[in-house]
Order: sequence, then C-alpha cells, then structure tokens
Amino acid sequence: MRFANIHKISDALAPACTWALVWAAVLAAGPAKTANAQAASTSAQVPQYVGAGGCSAPACHGSVRPMTQTSIWQNEYSIWGTQDKHSHAYESLGNPVAVRMVKILGLPAANSAQECLECHAVDAPPAARAKTFDMTDGVSCENCHGPASQWLGPHTTAGWTHEQSLQLGMYDTRDIVLRTSRCLECHLGTKDKYVDHEMLAAGHPDLYFELDSFEATMPRHWKQPLDADPWRDVRDWATGQAVQFSAEMKYLGDLTERDAWPEYSQLDCFACHHDLVKTEDSWRQQRGYTGRRAGNAPWNPSRYVVFRQLAREVDAALAARLDDSLGNLQAEMNRLQPDRGKVAGSASEAASELDDFAKRIEGLSYEQTMTVKLMRDISGDADEISMSGERSAEQAAMALNSLFLCYSRNSKLADDADLRTAIAGLYQQLQNPSAYNGFLFAAQLHKFNAALR
Repeated sequence: MRFANIHKISDALAPACTWALVWAAVLAAGPAKTANAQAASTSAQVPQYVGAGGCSAPACHGSVRPMTQTSIWQNEYSIWGTQDKHSHAYESLGNPVAVRMVKILGLPAANSAQECLECHAVDAPPAARAKTFDMTDGVSCENCHGPASQWLGPHTTAGWTHEQSLQLGMYDTRDIVLRTSRCLECHLGTKDKYVDHEMLAAGHPDLYFELDSFEATMPRHWKQPLDADPWRDVRDWATGQAVQFSAEMKYLGDLTERDAWPEYSQLDCFACHHDLVKTEDSWRQQRGYTGRRAGNAPWNPSRYVVFRQLAREVDAALAARLDDSLGNLQAEMNRLQPDRGKVAGSASEAASELDDFAKRIEGLSYEQTMTVKLMRDISGDADEISMSGERSAEQAAMALNSLFLCYSRNSKLADDADLRTAIAGLYQQLQNPSAYNGFLFAAQLHKFNAALR
C-alpha cells in the first residue's frame, strides 16, 4: 500500500564510544575544568556533524529494546536503522530510477549531485564534517536535530537541560511548529532545495505531506507523552496543517522569482496525468471547469482545502480573509500564464496571517467534542474536497484517519466498525492516482459522514 536492512549497530559503536570517552575524560577533570573545557570548546569550534554512529551506543540511543524506566526509550537509533525509510535515503540514490533520472537531467551520479544530496543525506559543508561523519548514513539524526559536536557529550550528563543543548546548536524538534518546518524543508521544498516539474518528469515522486500520518509511518522513535495530553495527536495534526500551508505560500512566492514560470509542480498533476476514458465516463468533464478555461491545468489546493475547515473552527474571521486571498490566488494560478506579481502578493498575504496562527493552534486545548466536529466538517465538505483533485482527497483521507485514531484511543464511537470500513474505502480510492474519480471519493466521504452522525 502506498501509505504504509538493518544498520549493523556494532559497526557504529567505535565513533560513539570515542565521543563518550572524550566527554568522560572531561568529566573526570572536575566541575570547574568541565565548565571551562565546555566554554572553550563552544567558542573555539564550528559546530560539526559527527554522524549517526555518535548516537548508536546501547547506553545512549542504540538499545535493542525500549527502556521504560528512563525519560527516553534509548532505542531511537535502532528504530531509525531498522524501520525508518529515512535511513535508506542515500542508498536510494543508487537505484535504477535514480540512475535514469540523473541521465535525463544531465546530472552526475545521484550520490554526488547536490540537487539530490540536499534531501537524501546530511549535506554538510566539508568544514563542518567531523572525522566520524558518514554521508552514507542517509537522512539521519543530525538532519533533524542539528550538528551534534558541541552537545553530544554534555547532553548525557546529570542535570543537563534541553535548553542547554539548544544553546549549543541542537534543533528544537519538541516544538511542533519547528519540527514541522524542518520536515517540510524536504517534504515540500524551499527556495534552495526543491523538486520541480522537470525532476518530476524525470521520475522523482511527487511530494505531499501530513505531519501526524507521516510521523506514525516513520514510525515515531520518541515517546509521545499521551498521558499528559491524550489529544496530542490532534494538536500535531492541526499545527502541522497550519505550518504546511504557511510554508506552501512562502514557497510559492519564492517560485515566482524563478526564470521558469509558471512552475507546473504547483498545479494539479492528475488534471493532466490521468487515465483516458470514454468521454461519457469522464468525471472531470461531467463536473465541468468552473473558474477556469477548459484545458488550463488548475492550481493544486490540497494544502488548504482541508485546513480551511480547521481555520473556520478556530477563527472564522481569519478563515474568511484566507478564503479571499486564496480565491484570488487560485483564479490567477488557473490562468494559462499566471501573473507573477499577483500570485506573489496573494501568497504573501496568506502567509502573513499564518505564522502566528500556527502558534495559536499549537496552544489550543483539544478534546473529544472538537475532534468529532473536525471530522464532521471535513467529511461534510465531501463534494468540494473531492472535486479539488486527488491530492486534496489524500489530505482528507489522512486527516480523517489521524483524527479518528486519536479519538478511538480516548473514547468509543457508536459506529466504530463502520467508520473504520469507510476510512479503508477512502484509501482504496487513492491506490491508483491516475484513475482517481472525484464522484466516487465524494460518495465514500459521505459514507464516513453518515456513519459519524
């Protein structure tokens, strides 16, 4: 199903033990010398990337089983190495699809092309690579947590705080907004690293994202403190939606500055790349082309069409302003040759509203009533979401699945079995994106909504 090689831990123990022994020696010197050594190290060194092996010792993050008596599981490295596809990101650069892609694009080998390494490895500059650094680790610890040389040893000591690690260069993945932003650097793109239409045509998979679903699929290698906040997954989903849409608007604004415009990766792929059927069987022609000329590929609104249900729930006035901005943007993007300035202006207008909104969403209280309301609102907007295209349908399916799973952990819905069946039916409609049918997906969303009520 689309939505669903172990590293030899012993081989990585040498660099881990090296860093641990160095810090143990510093600690043996006593508190005063330890502080002085730390200060000197911090001021004299450029933060360096040490490689995933620095986290692999069994007493650190390389345990083969979770430790329940500690604040962390201590098997985070093991989960990453055995279950997380990120650990194979560099390895994938040598597969037949990658080889064919670089040939089409006129690039060197994928495992040496910067366009590929930016997201398939820790692409640290040479001066920031420690002797233990290994590019072949793939998307590893330091992609998300930042260069570890200055905090790797100290953060294992008694009394050391998370805030102290942040001061020494650790990235704050505990902050949902920052965590989502870090994910989106590759799962959406930035001005400097991206998957554009040329790369898609060469064979790169299209990019889509939903925080809670993607974290569950990784799977998570950290403790999710559900005992303190049983509705935390709803918070993660909601915050991720806001951050994702904000990042999309900023990215779209950046794309208007490129020489090649319009950038087709921002359009609905399957408006063009779909199975051809008899005219009388075409759901797209039956639906019509409201708001655009037939033949113009429409903008992909998937990062907004589901999120707006959340926005309406939290701040109706803000949602109305976003609807206006996005209506203008969509109308312009649906033109054969969109005006760069108008698109950039509408995108900037939307983005300016969203950063503070994401922090507000993160700080809200989530509970049973709101979770059910969100599921009802999303599934109740079945026709609009479904007719917006396959990518919008994906967002709806992932959203309903995330919200339902969180709800079912905390309470019981009368038609639980029917809802599970309806969600499975949504995913079934998405197995062949080119054969997606908006009317059939809408009917399945209506089934979910009926079972929910």
